Amino acid sequence: MSLKVISAVQHLYFIVAAPALFLPLGIVLITSRILPRFFGYLALLLATTFAVLGVAFLLTLMLPTAVTAFAGVQALWWLAAAVALIARSGKTSQIPGQELIDDSSPGT
Repeated sequence: MSLKVISAVQHLYFIVAAPALFLPLGIVLITSRILPRFFGYLALLLATTFAVLGVAFLLTLMLPTAVTAFAGVQALWWLAAAVALIARSGKTSQIPGQELIDDSSPGT
């Protein structure tokens, strides 16, 4: 019984959850400047790949090991996105009209 539930959840994740997360995220990233557009296109590719793999193996009780291992690719996507955000945080410019506050200078 429990193995059937685990298999059903795996199938649902591949068919519904991962595409439902990565599809809108990819669209937002393509239309914004938060991360490089590459991450948006890669998110769309991940959403499509997850959906296709989920549907392709819908009639099998358990997903093949290679398909289940593909879920680890999303962890690499999140890691790369985090590194890109950290790298970009050092490059952000000051908002025009706002002064940079330096707490280390005396008398302020």
